[in-house]
Amino acid sequence: MHQVEPVSSPTERALDRLSSSPRLWNALRWLAEAGFAGERMAIARELRPWHGDTRRFLDLGCGTGEFAREFPPGHYVGVDPSIAYVQFAAHHRPGAYLTGLGEALPFYDASFDAGLVCGVLHHLPDATASAAMSEMARVLRPKAPLLVIEDVPPPGRANPAGQVLHTLDRGGYIRTTEAYCAIFGPAFRVEQTYPMRTGICDYAVYLLRRG
Repeated sequence: MHQVEPVSSPTERALDRLSSSPRLWNALRWLAEAGFAGERMAIARELRPWHGDTRRFLDLGCGTGEFAREFPPGHYVGVDPSIAYVQFAAHHRPGAYLTGLGEALPFYDASFDAGLVCGVLHHLPDATASAAMSEMARVLRPKAPLLVIEDVPPPGRANPAGQVLHTLDRGGYIRTTEAYCAIFGPAFRVEQTYPMRTGICDYAVYLLRRG
């Protein structure tokens, strides 16, 4: 008996084409998220990377490497499952890049001093998201900070544009804060959490600490 593949809608097919182009997809996100101003401020405030910082930073799900310039040159490593995105980042951003899955990171234990996970977990089902967080705990040193920025449901009708954007989002696992905290697991302690809106996008910011 043959399995019938689900038929995607014209909107889904259009989004697939857009997201397959790193430059175009990044430009559209840049517009929707007001130049990623909120994310940049959260990185500066919570991870405090500065010029001359010798810590090693890991960006899981780095995409096009948009945030590489927020970190000290030579101390940033980005990982993403998309070969096209990693190739784009390697040609246009500073830092080192690898293709890999969050649930099987190609690094030794305790290889990094701090980490960033931005807009990744809402693309992953619970089991995969939990496995990725376990891997982050493995490759981060004890007491290392981890900054997680994730999509959350827009608050009521206060952000109609954000509601529309979420219906078009490529991630099918937008969760509540309680659900995200359950995924962080026993390896991380939640030190701080707060809402953030950047452009028309509603996020929750989580500052975690490796146990």
